[in-house]
Amino acid sequence: MTPTQTVPGGARELISFRVNAQEFCVDIMAVREIRGWTAATAVPQSPAFVRGVINLRGAVLPIVDLAARLGFESAEASDRHVIIVAQIGAQTVGLLVDAVSDILTVTDDVIQPTPDVASDTARTFVRGLLAIEGRMISLISLDRVLPSLELEAA
Repeated sequence: MTPTQTVPGGARELISFRVNAQEFCVDIMAVREIRGWTAATAVPQSPAFVRGVINLRGAVLPIVDLAARLGFESAEASDRHVIIVAQIGAQTVGLLVDAVSDILTVTDDVIQPTPDVASDTARTFVRGLLAIEGRMISLISLDRVLPSLELEAA
């Protein structure tokens, strides 16, 4: 689990973003920066959801196509896409998403469990759902998106 940014009243801050037509969010404490799309250099024999690597101030940063990882059609990256640089355990990873939407401040009681009708894949990645302002936002567990064995492969 990543640490959680708490604000007064036991609330936590999440950053929301779009992948295809759906909204997702992650704990803001895992996010190191948000940057524009940069073409990645492919890495041979990497998983299909790993776009490649980029140079981030002298460090090699693996880029994960979050759409492909979540089972959606792979993103056709353009200048409108962004990379969320996130810390997942000891690894820093770039997550390719369509756009960053919002910073949400929520309490635990707003986060509802993933429904039983969801697929096993969805339950693997989605820790809960938030119904906010008429939007349905899935809370992603970053530690489940990139298990340690796949991080080593990247």
